[in-house]
Amino acid sequence: MCLAVPGKLMSVSADDPLQRTGKVSFGGVLKEVNLACLPEAKVGDYVIVHAGLAISLLDEAEANEVFDYLRKIDLAAGGERPTA
Repeated sequence: MCLAVPGKLMSVSADDPLQRTGKVSFGGVLKEVNLACLPEAKVGDYVIVHAGLAISLLDEAEANEVFDYLRKIDLAAGGERPTA
């Protein structure tokens, strides 16, 4: 099974479109991802990431909806409710 996850683009490195990478925050966990498929992505955008590659942009409302679904799945699976 494959899963693509939304995250917020926090920084961008490199100007060459094929070498462009960025730091994406997944609930506070920062990961370096490849931005070659999204030359239009900019800091503050929400991106869908699969296997280290940002494959799509989405708006903040859509991202928050996905985050809400993921929280509900975690709770249904017996996860702890965050205290923040």
